[in-house]
Amino acid sequence: MSTAFSAAKFTSPPFPLRSHDKPLFDPLKIPNATSPFLGSTRKIRRSSSTKLNLHRRSGTVVAVSDVVKEKKSKSTSSLLITKEEGLELYEDMVLGRAFEDMCAQMYYRGKMFGFVHLYNGQEAVSTGFIKLLKQQDSVVSTYRDHVHALSKGVPARAVMSELFGKTTGCCRGQGGSMHMFSSEHNLLGGFAFIGEGIPVATGAAFTSKYKREVLKEADCDHVTLAFFGDGTCNNGQFFECLNMAALWKLPIVFVVENNLWAIGMSHLRATSDPQIYKKGPAFGMPGIHVDGMDVLKVREVAKEAIARARRGEGPTLVECETYRFRGHSLADPDELRDPVFDDETRTTCMCHGTGYPLILHSLGQ
Repeated sequence: MSTAFSAAKFTSPPFPLRSHDKPLFDPLKIPNATSPFLGSTRKIRRSSSTKLNLHRRSGTVVAVSDVVKEKKSKSTSSLLITKEEGLELYEDMVLGRAFEDMCAQMYYRGKMFGFVHLYNGQEAVSTGFIKLLKQQDSVVSTYRDHVHALSKGVPARAVMSELFGKTTGCCRGQGGSMHMFSSEHNLLGGFAFIGEGIPVATGAAFTSKYKREVLKEADCDHVTLAFFGDGTCNNGQFFECLNMAALWKLPIVFVVENNLWAIGMSHLRATSDPQIYKKGPAFGMPGIHVDGMDVLKVREVAKEAIARARRGEGPTLVECETYRFRGHSLADPDELRDPVFDDETRTTCMCHGTGYPLILHSLGQ
């Protein structure tokens, strides 16, 4: 089966976990290249031009047009975006970053209380996926849910009001930071316990399938996105829902926001196989790893995963390797990560990883 996923490559991690740790993925070795990949049994060829190594990148900003020219021989132009699309992506990511920075200011001034988990650094994942959805499509988030709500269309004022516990918040001030919800925008909630939202997302996807196949609502092609982190992928709900979604071919995309840390636990020390995307084919669904710091690459993968779900071809597991620029929460001093490496990563990602330079160039700025 030929899909737009064929343009995506297995890549090395954007950054090692710590300076003395082994890289999460070996850029010189493609794991099990003969195994099924996104429904295809053909071999995947490694392209040196697509290696992801932020420490070796130059400071040159690459134009979207150049990326398309480079792939023209392969008839792939998925990374090309219009000016309007570029503005939408850029504005959404900037909104998410500015919103989270303001949350930090209010928290440290003693104006905001409770647990507050910020999304700084991971904006490309939320924007790349959610901005492709329809109004009727559903999103299920985690405790790091502010930016997911913003991307889905919940007004920033309503989200901020919720954080301050006001009745004008999206949950009338009763949900707080970790429990954003909006029935109007089909944001089915942020969930404080890891893995808690995956069964809810699976149920939402089942609802869409039931309406279409049993209630004969032909226009019901609604898709559900389930966001969760790398720490969740060792929990039972994750495996149970992958099995159920694959068994019934539910219209759902499982999006793993792998920021390499589960609070203070290194991803490499927490799982026997750190390549999360490989768990998809084990259940008969496509699995793919993508650079979660590049909004255009995320968008390219998301577009096909969502289209597959709408066509009734079942679920997809997408691992977006990303990095959070702050601690686990605003109460976390973030002392477990290597501070020198952390600063280098922030600088590199701010220049290249979020996809901002590509978008700005496409807008002529």
